[in-house]
Amino acid sequence: MSEYAIKMIEKNGIDVEKLLELLIKNAGSEMSTYYHYNLLRSNLIGIEGEGLKEIVDVAKTEDRNHYEALATRIYELGGELPDDLSVFYNNASCPPAHLPTDKNNVIEIIKILRDAEQCAMAGYNEICKMTFDKDFRTYDLVLAILHEETEHESWFSEFLGEGPSGHFMRKGESSPFVRKFLH
Repeated sequence: MSEYAIKMIEKNGIDVEKLLELLIKNAGSEMSTYYHYNLLRSNLIGIEGEGLKEIVDVAKTEDRNHYEALATRIYELGGELPDDLSVFYNNASCPPAHLPTDKNNVIEIIKILRDAEQCAMAGYNEICKMTFDKDFRTYDLVLAILHEETEHESWFSEFLGEGPSGHFMRKGESSPFVRKFLH
């Protein structure tokens, strides 16, 4: 991004360093979630687990897309991703979605998936509040990610019997909200 564009954002009241810190931490969470969702999905076995695999695959793919879109925005704002993957992982905004002690307990896996999505929603909500009416490009991107994370959370919450069914499993291409930010 040009110096001019960064100065415009700063002029609108955005602390670009703080914004970059939040974007990098959220990108770290997306990368961590993508990795851990592979592990969680591998343990969704049996009748209970089989029905979740497609939903986890969509959420996992979309989290990878979120990472890629965030990485682009981080570099546009003059930031960069950590060179050391362990630093990136350890500074993620959300805790890792580790397997439960009983790695074949489908209900516990669903709770971990739901909790990961709820943490992501909180992080993106914070960035939306920070950028609303001040950094339109970042706000648009993060709001798009928030839409998808909210859908993911509702998918997993429904499996836990939390509230009436209000979601529809999407068909077709993944990341309907974030797609425009991917290259």
